[in-house]
Amino acid sequence: MSDTSASGIPKGSYSAGCLVRLPGGAEQPIVVYINGLVQTEGEDYTVRGNEVLFTREIVKEDLSFMRKVAMFLSFFGTYRKDETIDIQFRRNGKTELASDVAVQD
Repeated sequence: MSDTSASGIPKGSYSAGCLVRLPGGAEQPIVVYINGLVQTEGEDYTVRGNEVLFTREIVKEDLSFMRKVAMFLSFFGTYRKDETIDIQFRRNGKTELASDVAVQD
């Protein structure tokens, strides 16, 4: 039995979408990270207005209520695929970082 679906998404995870919104007032240069690894503009993503559009779906962990409770109570951790998007940008002349940006459909 495989731990990956036909779409390549690991069991216990789901495709969250391929779009994130930039924080208000974000200016170039914009640097995008997935799980701490810098992504390449034009290859991995494009900036379109106030949005970042990825060339592939972002995978997030599917957490049921009971799994969240068990993790909160420290019964066990989790080892499912859960990609985190971070965006570094300039705003008002300062470099800022938005961590774990929400993925849109």
